[in-house]
Amino acid sequence: MVRNSYHVGMKTTVSEKGQITIPKRLRDRLGLRPGTVLDFEEADGRLVGRKLMPADHLDELVGILPLPPGGTDAIISELRGPGPDDLAS
Repeated sequence: MVRNSYHVGMKTTVSEKGQITIPKRLRDRLGLRPGTVLDFEEADGRLVGRKLMPADHLDELVGILPLPPGGTDAIISELRGPGPDDLAS
C-alpha cells in the first residue's frame, strides 16, 4: 500500500468565517497559487476540492516570468525601436 506523505500532519481549522488555510506543502505539490479557483463538493461525508482549469490554458502562464526593469513599456520601446519624435532630435 502506497501512503501519501501529505496525509500525515497536515491539519487546519475552519475559521469563524468558514475559511481554511491549505498547508503550504500541499499548495506547492498541487500547484495552488493565489487566484486559483477551487470547486468543492461533498462525497460520502468527505469534502472534496478540485482545481478548476482556466478556460484559456494561457491564463496559467500569466505572471510566471519576472518583468525586466522598466516593465512592459521598456519591452515595447525596445521592440518598436526609436519613434518619429526620437529621430527628429
